[in-house]
Amino acid sequence: MNDSVLDVVIVGGGLVGGLTALLLAQGGVQATVLDAAPILDEEKTISVANPRVLALSQATIHLLKTVGVWEKLARQMPYSGMQVWNKNGYGEINFGKFSEQPPHIDQALGSMVEPSLLNLAIQQKMLKELKDYRTEVKVVRIEEGVGVWHIDLADGTHLTTKLVIGADGANSFVRDQAFIDFDILDYQQAGLSCAIRTQFPHQYVARQIFLETGPLAFLPMASLNPEQEGYWQSIVWTLPDDYADEYVALSDQAFTQLLTRESHHMLGEVLEATPRAKFPLKARAAQKYVKSGLALIGDAAHVIHPLAGQGVNIGCLDAAILCDALLHDKKRGVWAHEQTLRRYEHRRKGQNDAMMHSMSAIGWLETTTLYPIIWARNLGLKHVEKHNVLKDAFMIQANGLNILKGTQYSV
Repeated sequence: MNDSVLDVVIVGGGLVGGLTALLLAQGGVQATVLDAAPILDEEKTISVANPRVLALSQATIHLLKTVGVWEKLARQMPYSGMQVWNKNGYGEINFGKFSEQPPHIDQALGSMVEPSLLNLAIQQKMLKELKDYRTEVKVVRIEEGVGVWHIDLADGTHLTTKLVIGADGANSFVRDQAFIDFDILDYQQAGLSCAIRTQFPHQYVARQIFLETGPLAFLPMASLNPEQEGYWQSIVWTLPDDYADEYVALSDQAFTQLLTRESHHMLGEVLEATPRAKFPLKARAAQKYVKSGLALIGDAAHVIHPLAGQGVNIGCLDAAILCDALLHDKKRGVWAHEQTLRRYEHRRKGQNDAMMHSMSAIGWLETTTLYPIIWARNLGLKHVEKHNVLKDAFMIQANGLNILKGTQYSV
């Protein structure tokens, strides 16, 4: 039994929870982090290529640099351009540029990073910077007390804290224990992902083609084999559930032929594919992000459609806005005041909900077969392509740096 009252306990030690802990540590606040994951084996983690990648925005990269995690990444793939178009239309938008050499990270639109490598770098930094980072922890009860929260662990440990931060993912135990309801939108779709090797190099461009069944994204990724650098990509293919089941069951040869055909040979033949994984697509939105002495961040608060690859980035922005508010109050001798937590919720919930609904709407617009909608959609894409001001506005929104303005993490 431990009767001392902790300042903050973070449940979840992944990217968003780890970033939160490290940002707080920089501000002089040591969090207790309860991580269900084990200590990662560095050599094993680095030697295995993860077929999925996270598209990190410039804001996320900036925050990772701020806490000293970025330079610890074993590999990452910056990209200098994006290309989006419709298979059954004429609309197309191009951002940035093609490149023969990897762009410098400061001039890149963003970077693709394997989640396993990101988790490794975050974990190594927490082991160095945090005084109370616990791995392979199972939380069995979280209960609100008078001005504190009580947390029980499976090993019999009892913790008491002034603030609980739930960073424990879409199926958040913290959210459930706090009796915070959430809305769910089942797209009746699945994401199919794997890594592929193509005939022609990706030229550091992320590509997305909208098919009748859903968007297919080709995302540049780093290769374990230097001779094949520039030819490997991670794909995320949004499909109706029955199509996803069918495509997962295809032979490798049949799948690479299908992918070549559906992608319009945009990078020549698809020569190789790793085993495919399928995951259900559901949007979730917590009805509130905070209670007295408790805050939800990342997927515990919101899960959006992967269409724009923004889920991980808005979670990191949650961490930055919450930490900025908490550390600002700490300077005034206040900690985790309810108004501070409400201010965090006010700043983030509206933006995140808008992002979730816009991604759902775009997904419908891009898969509809109604001719008037197709015509308007193509006209809109053409209009944006011709106007650099509109394209710049899209990029400003996507890089996330404007949301950091006015905080201590502003660029």
